Amino acid sequence: MTLPLHLVAAIADNGVIGEGNRLIWRLKSDLKRFRAITWGKPMIMGRKTFESIGKPLPGRETIVLTRDPAFAVEGVTAASNLEDALARGREIGRRIGATAVVVAGGADVYAQFLPLCDELRLTLVHANPKGDAHFPAFERSAFVETSRETHPAGPDDEHSFTFVDLKRR
Repeated sequence: MTLPLHLVAAIADNGVIGEGNRLIWRLKSDLKRFRAITWGKPMIMGRKTFESIGKPLPGRETIVLTRDPAFAVEGVTAASNLEDALARGREIGRRIGATAVVVAGGADVYAQFLPLCDELRLTLVHANPKGDAHFPAFERSAFVETSRETHPAGPDDEHSFTFVDLKRR
């Protein structure tokens, strides 16, 4: 059986996902959800996203999609293209008993993997920040909503937000 491909992202109401290669909001609840979604799974991300995090995250196998043939970081698998990243993610996932391969950004990586993903695990951030990275447009009718959970802003979450899970039809 082929492991499903899940895409996890936090997206502002205006489509912004980041500025200057960093997150632009403080949402502790979203970080907890991200950890829960990605824990024990291979996680594909672009080089700039990886560099913004600065290290492999514990409890996950990191695959970095990069055009730089010299990219090498201990504990990280490098992939030169989408097919290679996906094959490595599925191979690692089978080996560790994962239930999915997760795509974790950034914008260019989301755009490449969006047509292939089986599920979208989104945090819709109810704000309109300025930013230079946007989530790619996608055909909403290609997905069915499987869950929705709205949360108010609070001491650990500077904006209200909604967790939405979508499964490809």
